[in-house]
Amino acid sequence: MIRSIMIIFNKRFLTLSIAFILGFFLLLFGLGATGLVDETPPLFASAGRAMSQSGDWLTPKVNGILRFDKPPLYYWLMAIFYSIPANETWDELGSLSARLPSALSALFLMIIIADTIFCSSDNSKDQMQLALIASLSFVLSPLIIIWSRTAVSDSLLCSNMGASLLFFWRKISSEDERLCVIPWIFLALAILTKGPVAFVITISTLSLFLLTHKNWRHLLLKINIGKGLLLTTVISSPWYLIQLFKKGNIFWDSFFGYHNFQRYVSVVNNHSEPWWFFFFIMILASLPFSIFLIYGIFETLKELFFKFKISSNNTNNTNNTNNTNNIYIFSLCWLISVFLFFSFSSTKLTSYWIPAIPAASILISRSAEIINIKNRSISLTWLITSLILFGFSIAFYFSESWLVLINDPEMPDLANQIKINGLILKSQIFFTTLAIISTFFIFKFSPKSLLFLQSFFLIGQFFLMPPIRKLADNLRQKPLRKISTKIINVRSSREPLAMIGIRKPSLHFYSKQIVFYESSSPSGLVNLSERFSFGKRRSDFDQPNYNSDSFLVVIDKYSKKKRHWTNINSQNLGTYGIYTLLRIKRMDLNISAQKFKKDGIKPTWRIEKFENF
Repeated sequence: MIRSIMIIFNKRFLTLSIAFILGFFLLLFGLGATGLVDETPPLFASAGRAMSQSGDWLTPKVNGILRFDKPPLYYWLMAIFYSIPANETWDELGSLSARLPSALSALFLMIIIADTIFCSSDNSKDQMQLALIASLSFVLSPLIIIWSRTAVSDSLLCSNMGASLLFFWRKISSEDERLCVIPWIFLALAILTKGPVAFVITISTLSLFLLTHKNWRHLLLKINIGKGLLLTTVISSPWYLIQLFKKGNIFWDSFFGYHNFQRYVSVVNNHSEPWWFFFFIMILASLPFSIFLIYGIFETLKELFFKFKISSNNTNNTNNTNNTNNIYIFSLCWLISVFLFFSFSSTKLTSYWIPAIPAASILISRSAEIINIKNRSISLTWLITSLILFGFSIAFYFSESWLVLINDPEMPDLANQIKINGLILKSQIFFTTLAIISTFFIFKFSPKSLLFLQSFFLIGQFFLMPPIRKLADNLRQKPLRKISTKIINVRSSREPLAMIGIRKPSLHFYSKQIVFYESSSPSGLVNLSERFSFGKRRSDFDQPNYNSDSFLVVIDKYSKKKRHWTNINSQNLGTYGIYTLLRIKRMDLNISAQKFKKDGIKPTWRIEKFENF
């Protein structure tokens, strides 16, 4: 018996070690090699860095104003990394410290998924394989590949909420009578990451899952809901209460009123999508293994219906719910909860689906388990997967037909640079290889087919993604870093700094100076004139001299062509990409503003904007 336990322990340790190594290289390799991508990540990074440097770890601030779009946990984690000695030496671009919370949280959840599936499949000879398939399905999701390397809170929310739900399931499915603590702690951390949405989705998932059991009252007792809610409240509520006490309606209206309630009941920032939007995102987020997810959902629904049928025919049986595969039913409830909650939201974003990806990855492993059991010579699942991969491959072979459609004002030479950097050829090789491998598995079945294809897909990330990230950084972000360096070198007497037209928070992050962002319209010109006199901003690190007779302006080439900006006398200090740095006399700005005011142009900067930075 001891020998059997040791074999299981060693196998579990090996499984988790493999998952950790694969996840470590995929998520952390080259994490700080490129700069922050506008526009949201620099706002997060600026708030985290400001906490570290100012010592105020309670109230997030960016560019001299309060930032209450998210709770503080992600800011705190960034601030910890920014506080490590010699940060600017080992994190030259400032992006590594900002992205590490996302990457490490995704790695953590990847390990939890692998361990949960391994432990839930203890009666299966394929438990190691299923655990790796589930964990790789999670980390290879296109959305996780992107957001786990992005300095925003979505990956951290997914990790905390995912860990909470998986530990809830482990508690419910076990005979452990100890107090349920760990899931409630992770739920509290999820609430501190993104607010009440974490609580709503977690409780919805648990409620749906418990309703699939006749003995739901007994299972509910296992998670100690009264003490658990108290623990979660004690951990998560102090920051909210402190901000309500300190900032009152400013915090309430911004965080709860706008960023939570208004985003849910009305469309914000033109993010309106049709009701079927998350059906599409569900498929997109699991590519190229989407058909395995659909098959996993179908098989789990069949299992659930069968379970209800057995339950209705055997009213005295209270133990029929102890199904060895109820992790899949739990994951289905999880996926449905996320889908329904965000489908009813008026504002819909692709990133809203991220909390459902752990559930989707577990359901993909379910399809692998069923396919292994059926062991068919020709698989429709593999046929459709091959067609998907061949579709991508063909699209890149006919790239000339769609490259001409690329029109990004911030990267006008993008289509040409894609060809010059060989990204089309690399994509052709990558997807053609995957398609050939997938086609082979249509006719030559192997229990490890899916794991084998995932391994090739993972290797391809190192082949394809680094040059893509580097190209995007060179075209979009590098000019902003260069112009920020120029600003630091040429700024005289702490003159104010403005950015006109295209708004880039990374200018504030890299220049470390207060930046006044305005549109290129005449009202933007009027706004700027007034804000230098009546809308003065200061921070702990930049005290602009608003009595200076000149100011610096970063303006994009499209805005610069507008007559009201070309008519103002200016000194050209350098052009970087599509951006030009100008020095303008305050008197010239004020004269132009007065002319527009006489023509009826009114300032708009005093109108309250919760998205303001």
